[in-house]
Parts: sequence; C-alpha cells; structure tokens
Amino acid sequence: MHLRRNGRESITNISRETKLPISTIYERLKKNKFRAIKKTVTLIDFAKLGFNCVVKVAMKVKKEDRSLLKDHLMTHPNLNNLYKINNGFDFLVECVFNHVKEVEEFLDTLDSRFNILEKKVYYVIEELVKENFLSDPIHRDIIYHEKKLF
Repeated sequence: MHLRRNGRESITNISRETKLPISTIYERLKKNKFRAIKKTVTLIDFAKLGFNCVVKVAMKVKKEDRSLLKDHLMTHPNLNNLYKINNGFDFLVECVFNHVKEVEEFLDTLDSRFNILEKKVYYVIEELVKENFLSDPIHRDIIYHEKKLF
C-alpha cells in the first residue's frame, strides 16, 4: 500500500508508519520482487510533455491476423498499454499521441494493413483516477486478510 502511493518511500518511513521492523519490510519486498511486484515505473502527465491525445481502442480482428496485429502494436512507438480482452473483441490498446490527426493516421494504417472486423475508439478526456487499487488503508483487508499477499 505504501509503495503504491509512493514507490520511492523509504523502508525506514514505511517501518515507522506500519510499526514493522525494517528487516521484515526488506525481506517482504525482496521475496515479492519477482512474484507480486512486476516493475517500478514513474507515472507521467503526458499532456505536460505535449502528448494531448490518449486513445483507447477495442479491436476485433480476423483470427489469422491476430498475431501480426499484436506484433505490430507491441512495437508501435506510441503504445502505452496493450491487453488481450474478451466479449467480442481481441485487443484493447492504449496509445498516446500529440494530436488527433496522428490518431486518425494510426487508425487508418491499422485498417489498411490488418483485417479489422470491428473497432471502438475512445478518447480519454480526463484521467480521474490512475493506479489506485491497493494504495489506500481501506484496502488493508484485501491485502492482509483475504489474499494474504505479503
């Protein structure tokens, strides 16, 4: 929970707040580094860097094109997140662009190169909450009692 709120929080401060020994926190982090902690990243305000268009696209594609589309998306420079999904769609992709024109060019390229059967495009107008789950004391029951993650 403490690392979800601030990934740079010191073990000493976490120890003070949780009243757990520093060595216990260190061992739990070490144990979970490759099990529960996938990677540590910085959350970026893309708009402040000039990337004013965040788009999420759900796509359904012909079975024979899925692998090619996935490979294309995974190497696209504007890709932020890519998910394999269900309920009639194959992928949910999140990309970040400077302008809407670049989004339209991206979508046109996908349409021309791949056999996309259906797509739904959603422009993110405002990010209200991001990376919130397991970051608040209200999640303690989930962390410690229900799942026994740590």
